[in-house]
Amino acid sequence: MSDVPASDVFELLGAVRVVPVLTATDADEAERACAALLAGGLTAVEITFRTDAAADAIRRVTGMDGLLAGAGTILSPTQLESAADAGARFAVAPGTNPSVVEAARTNGVPFVPGVGTATEIEHARALGCDVLKLFPASLLGGPAFVKAVAPVYRDVRFVPTGGVNPENLGAYLELPAVLACGGTWICEPALLRADRFDEVERRAREAVELVALAAAA
Repeated sequence: MSDVPASDVFELLGAVRVVPVLTATDADEAERACAALLAGGLTAVEITFRTDAAADAIRRVTGMDGLLAGAGTILSPTQLESAADAGARFAVAPGTNPSVVEAARTNGVPFVPGVGTATEIEHARALGCDVLKLFPASLLGGPAFVKAVAPVYRDVRFVPTGGVNPENLGAYLELPAVLACGGTWICEPALLRADRFDEVERRAREAVELVALAAAA
Protein backbone atom coordinates (compact mmCIF):
# COMPACT_ATOMS: atom_id res chain seq x y z
CA MET A 1 0.00 0.00 0.00
CA SER A 2 2.80 2.40 -0.85
CA ASP A 3 0.40 4.52 -2.88
CA VAL A 4 -1.99 5.20 0.02
CA PRO A 5 -2.29 8.95 0.71
CA ALA A 6 -1.05 9.99 4.14
CA SER A 7 -4.50 11.40 4.90
CA ASP A 8 -6.00 7.91 4.60
CA VAL A 9 -3.51 6.01 6.77
CA PHE A 10 -5.32 6.33 10.08
CA GLU A 11 -8.60 5.39 8.43
CA LEU A 12 -6.97 2.20 7.15
CA LEU A 13 -5.50 1.39 10.56
CA GLY A 14 -8.94 1.89 12.04
CA ALA A 15 -10.33 -0.61 9.56
CA VAL A 16 -7.66 -3.24 10.34
CA ARG A 17 -8.03 -2.66 14.14
CA VAL A 18 -4.97 -4.80 15.02
CA VAL A 19 -1.45 -3.74 14.02
CA PRO A 20 1.15 -6.46 14.62
CA VAL A 21 4.38 -5.17 16.14
CA LEU A 22 7.38 -6.83 14.47
CA THR A 23 11.01 -6.69 15.59
CA ALA A 24 13.03 -8.33 12.82
CA THR A 25 16.69 -9.32 12.81
CA ASP A 26 16.96 -9.03 9.02
CA ALA A 27 14.90 -8.17 5.96
CA ASP A 28 14.33 -11.80 5.00
CA GLU A 29 12.79 -12.54 8.39
CA ALA A 30 10.58 -9.47 8.10
CA GLU A 31 9.38 -10.50 4.66
CA ARG A 32 8.50 -14.02 5.82
CA ALA A 33 6.67 -12.68 8.87
CA CYS A 34 4.70 -10.18 6.80
CA ALA A 35 3.78 -12.89 4.30
CA ALA A 36 2.39 -14.89 7.23
CA LEU A 37 0.46 -11.86 8.49
CA LEU A 38 -1.10 -11.31 5.08
CA ALA A 39 -1.97 -14.99 4.81
CA GLY A 40 -3.72 -14.68 8.17
CA GLY A 41 -5.69 -11.65 7.03
CA LEU A 42 -3.82 -8.76 8.70
CA THR A 43 -2.85 -5.99 6.31
CA ALA A 44 -0.80 -3.63 8.50
CA VAL A 45 2.46 -4.00 10.39
CA GLU A 46 4.66 -1.86 12.64
CA ILE A 47 8.35 -2.71 12.25
CA THR A 48 10.28 -1.46 15.25
CA PHE A 49 13.58 0.38 15.22
CA ARG A 50 14.91 -1.92 17.95
CA THR A 51 17.40 -3.55 15.58
CA ASP A 52 19.74 -2.26 12.89
CA ALA A 53 17.69 -4.17 10.33
CA ALA A 54 14.59 -1.99 10.70
CA ALA A 55 15.07 0.32 7.71
CA ASP A 56 16.05 -2.53 5.38
CA ALA A 57 13.10 -4.57 6.62
CA ILE A 58 10.67 -1.73 5.94
CA ARG A 59 12.19 -1.15 2.52
CA ARG A 60 11.77 -4.85 1.71
CA VAL A 61 8.12 -5.20 2.77
CA THR A 62 6.72 -1.91 1.47
CA GLY A 63 6.39 -3.53 -1.95
CA MET A 64 4.26 -6.40 -0.69
CA ASP A 65 0.82 -6.20 -2.24
CA GLY A 66 -1.89 -5.25 0.24
CA LEU A 67 0.43 -4.43 3.17
CA LEU A 68 0.54 -1.09 5.00
CA ALA A 69 3.99 -0.96 6.61
CA GLY A 70 4.97 1.50 9.32
CA ALA A 71 7.87 2.09 11.68
CA GLY A 72 7.84 1.73 15.46
CA THR A 73 9.98 2.69 18.46
CA ILE A 74 10.96 5.94 16.75
CA LEU A 75 13.05 7.86 19.30
CA SER A 76 14.78 10.53 17.22
CA PRO A 77 14.35 12.69 14.11
CA THR A 78 17.16 10.68 12.49
CA GLN A 79 15.21 7.44 12.94
CA LEU A 80 12.06 9.11 11.62
CA GLU A 81 13.90 10.28 8.52
CA SER A 82 15.40 6.81 8.03
CA ALA A 83 11.93 5.28 8.29
CA ALA A 84 10.51 7.78 5.82
CA ASP A 85 13.36 7.15 3.36
CA ALA A 86 12.67 3.41 3.63
CA GLY A 87 9.03 3.96 2.70
CA ALA A 88 7.26 3.71 6.05
CA ARG A 89 3.64 4.84 5.67
CA PHE A 90 3.27 5.74 9.35
CA ALA A 91 5.44 5.92 12.47
CA VAL A 92 4.88 5.16 16.13
CA ALA A 93 6.80 6.10 19.28
CA PRO A 94 6.62 5.02 22.93
CA GLY A 95 6.65 8.65 24.08
CA THR A 96 6.09 12.18 22.80
CA ASN A 97 9.21 13.98 21.62
CA PRO A 98 8.47 17.37 20.01
CA SER A 99 11.46 17.10 17.67
CA VAL A 100 10.22 13.75 16.37
CA VAL A 101 6.69 15.12 15.94
CA GLU A 102 8.14 17.96 13.86
CA ALA A 103 10.29 15.58 11.81
CA ALA A 104 7.24 13.47 11.05
CA ARG A 105 5.33 16.55 9.97
CA THR A 106 8.22 17.71 7.77
CA ASN A 107 8.49 14.29 6.12
CA GLY A 108 4.74 13.89 5.69
CA VAL A 109 4.57 10.74 7.82
CA PRO A 110 1.42 10.17 9.92
CA PHE A 111 2.76 9.91 13.46
CA VAL A 112 1.44 8.23 16.62
CA PRO A 113 3.30 9.44 19.73
CA GLY A 114 3.06 7.56 23.00
CA VAL A 115 1.30 8.73 26.17
CA GLY A 116 0.66 7.34 29.63
CA THR A 117 -0.95 10.19 31.61
CA ALA A 118 -3.48 12.96 31.14
CA THR A 119 -0.65 15.51 31.11
CA GLU A 120 1.08 13.62 28.30
CA ILE A 121 -2.18 13.46 26.35
CA GLU A 122 -2.51 17.23 26.62
CA HIS A 123 1.11 17.72 25.57
CA ALA A 124 0.61 15.57 22.47
CA ARG A 125 -2.62 17.39 21.62
CA ALA A 126 -0.84 20.73 21.93
CA LEU A 127 1.63 19.46 19.33
CA GLY A 128 -1.24 18.72 16.95
CA CYS A 129 -1.46 14.94 17.49
CA ASP A 130 -4.85 13.31 17.96
CA VAL A 131 -4.01 9.61 17.42
CA LEU A 132 -1.97 8.49 20.42
CA LYS A 133 -0.28 5.28 21.44
CA LEU A 134 -1.26 4.22 24.95
CA PHE A 135 1.88 2.52 26.30
CA PRO A 136 2.38 0.30 28.20
CA ALA A 137 -1.37 -0.18 28.10
CA SER A 138 -1.75 -3.06 30.53
CA LEU A 139 0.34 -1.37 33.25
CA LEU A 140 -1.64 1.86 32.90
CA GLY A 141 -4.94 0.16 33.65
CA GLY A 142 -5.89 -1.28 30.27
CA PRO A 143 -9.42 -0.61 28.97
CA ALA A 144 -10.32 1.08 32.28
CA PHE A 145 -7.77 3.83 31.58
CA VAL A 146 -9.25 4.50 28.15
CA LYS A 147 -12.75 4.63 29.63
CA ALA A 148 -11.58 7.18 32.20
CA VAL A 149 -9.83 9.61 29.84
CA ALA A 150 -11.89 9.27 26.64
CA PRO A 151 -14.83 11.41 27.85
CA VAL A 152 -12.39 14.22 28.66
CA TYR A 153 -10.36 14.06 25.45
CA ARG A 154 -13.13 13.43 22.96
CA ASP A 155 -10.98 14.43 19.98
CA VAL A 156 -8.37 11.73 20.65
CA ARG A 157 -8.21 8.15 19.35
CA PHE A 158 -5.96 5.67 21.12
CA VAL A 159 -3.77 2.78 19.98
CA PRO A 160 -3.21 0.67 23.12
CA THR A 161 -0.01 -1.37 22.96
CA GLY A 162 1.79 -3.46 25.55
CA GLY A 163 0.07 -6.37 27.22
CA VAL A 164 -2.70 -6.57 24.62
CA ASN A 165 -3.54 -10.22 23.93
CA PRO A 166 -6.37 -12.42 22.64
CA GLU A 167 -7.99 -12.44 26.09
CA ASN A 168 -8.36 -8.66 26.43
CA LEU A 169 -8.38 -7.51 22.80
CA GLY A 170 -12.17 -7.42 22.60
CA ALA A 171 -12.40 -5.23 25.71
CA TYR A 172 -10.22 -2.63 24.00
CA LEU A 173 -11.87 -2.80 20.60
CA GLU A 174 -15.36 -2.28 21.99
CA LEU A 175 -14.33 1.21 23.13
CA PRO A 176 -15.15 3.94 20.56
CA ALA A 177 -12.00 5.87 21.51
CA VAL A 178 -9.76 2.96 20.44
CA LEU A 179 -8.69 3.26 16.82
CA ALA A 180 -6.64 0.05 16.80
CA CYS A 181 -4.45 -2.06 19.07
CA GLY A 182 -0.77 -2.84 18.77
CA GLY A 183 -0.36 -6.60 18.67
CA THR A 184 3.00 -7.51 20.17
CA TRP A 185 1.97 -11.12 20.76
CA ILE A 186 1.40 -11.95 17.09
CA CYS A 187 5.03 -11.78 15.95
CA GLU A 188 6.84 -12.78 19.12
CA PRO A 189 10.61 -12.84 18.51
CA ALA A 190 10.79 -16.41 19.79
CA LEU A 191 8.45 -17.51 17.01
CA LEU A 192 10.59 -15.83 14.39
CA ARG A 193 13.79 -17.35 15.73
CA ALA A 194 12.16 -20.80 15.61
CA ASP A 195 10.86 -20.29 12.05
CA ARG A 196 7.30 -20.64 13.38
CA PHE A 197 5.75 -18.47 10.71
CA ASP A 198 2.84 -20.92 10.64
CA GLU A 199 2.07 -19.82 14.21
CA VAL A 200 2.37 -16.16 13.22
CA GLU A 201 -0.23 -16.83 10.54
CA ARG A 202 -2.48 -18.64 13.03
CA ARG A 203 -2.28 -15.78 15.52
CA ALA A 204 -3.00 -13.28 12.76
CA ARG A 205 -6.07 -15.25 11.72
CA GLU A 206 -7.21 -15.46 15.34
CA ALA A 207 -6.84 -11.68 15.70
CA VAL A 208 -8.95 -11.12 12.59
CA GLU A 209 -11.64 -13.37 14.03
CA LEU A 210 -11.59 -11.46 17.32
CA VAL A 211 -11.94 -8.17 15.43
CA ALA A 212 -14.99 -9.55 13.66
CA LEU A 213 -16.51 -10.68 16.96
CA ALA A 214 -15.92 -7.24 18.50
CA ALA A 215 -17.57 -5.56 15.50
CA ALA A 216 -20.60 -7.81 15.82
CA ALA A 217 -21.03 -7.28 19.55
